[in-house]
Parts: sequence; structure tokens; C-alpha cells
Amino acid sequence: MPSRAPSSATPSATTPATTPVTAPNRSAGTRIGSASHGASFWLVAAAFMIAMAFNAVPSPLYPLYQQRDGFATLMVTVVFAVFAFGVATSLIMAGHLSDWIGRKRILLPALGLELVTDILFLASPSLSVLIVARLLGGLGIGMITATATAHLHDLHRAHRPHAGPDRFEIVSTGANLGGLAVGPLIAGALAQYVDHPLRVPYLVFGVLLLLAILAVAVAPETVELLTSRPAYRPQRVSADHGDRPAYIAAAAAGFAAFAINGVYTALSAGFLLGVLHKPGHLLAGAAACVLMAAAVIAQTAANPLSASVRRGLGLGLGVAGLVLLAVGVRSADLTIFLVAGIVAGAGSGILTKSVIGAVAAMAEPCKRGEAISGLFLFCYAGMSLPAVGVGILSHYLALTTAVYIFSVVLVAVLAGAALLSFRSSRS
Repeated sequence: MPSRAPSSATPSATTPATTPVTAPNRSAGTRIGSASHGASFWLVAAAFMIAMAFNAVPSPLYPLYQQRDGFATLMVTVVFAVFAFGVATSLIMAGHLSDWIGRKRILLPALGLELVTDILFLASPSLSVLIVARLLGGLGIGMITATATAHLHDLHRAHRPHAGPDRFEIVSTGANLGGLAVGPLIAGALAQYVDHPLRVPYLVFGVLLLLAILAVAVAPETVELLTSRPAYRPQRVSADHGDRPAYIAAAAAGFAAFAINGVYTALSAGFLLGVLHKPGHLLAGAAACVLMAAAVIAQTAANPLSASVRRGLGLGLGVAGLVLLAVGVRSADLTIFLVAGIVAGAGSGILTKSVIGAVAAMAEPCKRGEAISGLFLFCYAGMSLPAVGVGILSHYLALTTAVYIFSVVLVAVLAGAALLSFRSSRS
């Protein structure tokens, strides 16, 4: 997932037009440590959370789309894959550009693209429109995840130049995973208790997205414009960000953490409806919320621990969550399934916080957006590829067998990440 863009240390035509700095653009008339940066840190975090929540809204609504258009569960996997393809494409094509042209010049158009996605959902709930909307939503969220994370890092450093990274790590991952938690919960509650369940959630989030655009618009820029701009090229995947083994370990752990989230979320609605015969949309939204809420709470609770202990705890909880998920699906037990979500979510939350903090710290300021974009490319590959694989396998094999295969593969990835991380710390 790593990638590479021209370095600002390179002269002539390869010199980037912007350089990320811990203080905002001097033309903004603000100063290091100003209240403007502190307030903007929270505004950008809120906008980030809204964008993530919006993209999780369809999760508990897929059974309604299936009932309306009569498509099979496998098509839900296809829709999920289309979203992931949009995210990956966006990260490769534009995830690194905020290092060159500024954070806001990427965030504002990306949030605008999310608003267009919302309008498409409102215009028609048909399958074809759903696929197009998910693709556009993925394109927007790919730009938002890396850029908003880098923007939060810059604003944190500008507001508290001598503070540690804890606040940035907790808030950035909290906004990311917290949004993925509240989105399905809100959508599931609205679908359960209001009329027009395929329209009202998008009306609500249309208003929230407008507020998110306003929040980013008033925040200061944290990338200082230079005199020349490099020729555009897509991001190249590279682990050259200060500590190659540590970056690869972070990418592998991020892949596994997001894979757990993706498969659990993708399974929730179908498992509850098809296996447990529990059709409530609120329950489907709550199942996804439990996973992400556990992630946010666990990463905050584990903050006082050392980096190595946090990493080990996250890996261990991830493995335990996978085992419980396989047992819950095998036994068709709702309680075990939800406990699996709590344990796996806690592990993924701790891992996500750890890898984002590690990559943001190791990357050079002029490549921070690029490095984080590369990290999220691996993370979203983890969220999409295993979920698609489980969906395809479950079409031909028993769901339990598909989950077993997924669990074994993910445990191997987590073990590899642990080994690489251990070697990096030893060196």
C-alpha cells in the first residue's frame, strides 16, 4: 500500500508545489498553537466521521435493496467490491496529491463527490444506481481517508507542537472507525421506525455532508504552496518511508484489521436474516455498530500501554475474534456472533491506531499524505478482497467453510505482521 511521489528535496521540475508543514499556510494569517488550529482539528475530525458514517449507511439496508430488485446475496458482494475498487482507484490516483496541492483542495471536492453520491441514492434505489453510487462513494472516500488523516496530523502538530501524537492517533482512528459504527446504527434505526427507509437516511446524511463541507472550508490549510509543481503521475507502491520492515508490518496489520471489519460487516445482515431469521434492520445496524464501537473504545483504553504491548494485544484480540466468529457462524448463535464482533473490533481498533500512528511518525512531512494513502490502500484491500472472497465461497460452499478459510488466512497474515514487527523492533 505504500507509494511514492516526487520528493520536495529534489530540485527543478521534480520539486513539489507544496510542502506539508506543522504550521498552516502563512497567507492564512494564523500562527502556530492558535485556537484556530485547535477548533479546526475537531471540525475536520467531525467531517471525517460524517463521511465515513455516510459510506456505512447501506450496510443494514442491503436486504431492502434485495427485496426491491430481487437480486441474490452474491450481488451484495459485487456492490461491496465496486465500492472497494473505487477506494483503491482513488488512493492510487489522488491519495498523494494533498502533499502537492493542499489538504483542503482534495477534501472539499471529495466531500462534494460524497454529496453527489447521496443525491444518486435519493434519485433512485435501483441496483444499477446503487452500483454507480457505491463506485463514486468509494472514489470520494479514498481521497478523504488519507487526506483527512494527514490534515488532522498537521493541525494537531500546529496546535500542540510539543505534544505527543496520542490525541491525533485516537481522534483520527476514532473518526474513521466511529463513523463506520454510527452510520449503520443510524441507518438501521431509521429503516426500522420511519417510512421510506431507502430515502430518509440519505436525506439526513445529505444535510450532514453539507455541514462537513462547511467545516472543512473554514479550517486553515496546512500545506504551504511553493513555486513549481511536479508533473502528475499516479502513486507508486513503495515501502520506502523510513523503516521498510515496520512499514510492511503496518500494512499487513492494517490489511488484517480492515479484513476483520469488512467480513463481519458484510456477513451481518445476511447472517441475521438468512441464518438466524431475524429481519430487524436496527439489529443489523447494531451488529456493525458493536464491532466499530468496540474498536474506538479499545484503542482509547489501550492508549496508556506501550507501543509494543498495544501491538501484541491488538494481534491477540484479532486472532481471538476470528475464532469466535467461526464458532458463532458454526453454531448459529447470536450472542457468540456479537461477542466475536466486540473482541475482533477491539483488536482491529488497537491495530488501526497503532499502524496509523507508526506510519505518520516515520514518514517525511513532504510524503506524509503519500505514506498514509499507501497504508489505507492496503487497509481497504483488506476490507474488500476477503469480504468478496467469502461472498464467492459461500455461494459454492457452506458459509461455515468459507468463514473457516477466511479465518485461517487472516490468522496467517496477523502472524506475519507480528513477525515483521518483532524484527523491526529488534533492529
